[in-house]
Amino acid sequence: MSDTVSFGYEDVPRDEKVARVGSVFTNVAAKYDLMNDAMSGGMHRLWKDRFVRRVKPRASDQILDMAGGTGDIAFRLAESGASITVADINPAMLEVGMKRAAERGFDELVWTEANAESLTFPDKFFDAYTIAFGIRNVTDIPAALKEAHRVLRRGGRFFCLEFSTTVWPGFSEVYDAYSHKLVPKLGQMLAGDADSYRYLIESIRRFPDMPTFERMIREAGFVETKVEPIMGGLVAIHSGWKI
Repeated sequence: MSDTVSFGYEDVPRDEKVARVGSVFTNVAAKYDLMNDAMSGGMHRLWKDRFVRRVKPRASDQILDMAGGTGDIAFRLAESGASITVADINPAMLEVGMKRAAERGFDELVWTEANAESLTFPDKFFDAYTIAFGIRNVTDIPAALKEAHRVLRRGGRFFCLEFSTTVWPGFSEVYDAYSHKLVPKLGQMLAGDADSYRYLIESIRRFPDMPTFERMIREAGFVETKVEPIMGGLVAIHSGWKI
């Protein structure tokens, strides 16, 4: 295992990435949803709706929403009556989510600070595991995928919504120009923080492409893995089953 990992376009010591990613999300927590709207033109809401439809939560389900701090996915899942545990490594993100949950009347959600690479939940505890726009910020992605597999019951479902690499001709170049030049400026204007948003864009570029990430999911033990590209793969829903 390499002693360094990517932090945007930099390669940094593994321990340093944890602290630096934590600092990014502490900085952006209060403006996270506003910036998501600005960066995606509001489309992130449609992507999340589509993602939850693929999960098909049931009232009897125990679901772990990992890296779910602000509650966007959890609120959608909770409408089914399922029991939702929201886990995030960043307490500032959790604080935002808990405040939003109180305002919206989602009183049954369970909130917990947790590292995706070393969960404290018992084996075979959840019926579904979701993670949206969080896996690329994990230091050891294979370890997080193995933990997801461990905490799922047999027949459990894994779902990941993440940015990827679009294969639409010409669109990739347009999106690269937009994201690298405009998103940091939006971050500075709306959140007073260009550097954190520059990292978020760079982290997307360093994330594995769709076939590579699907292979990583299979290597963690999942079967019947699928990839559903959105906008040619700008965003993708990855899924798999534990048997």
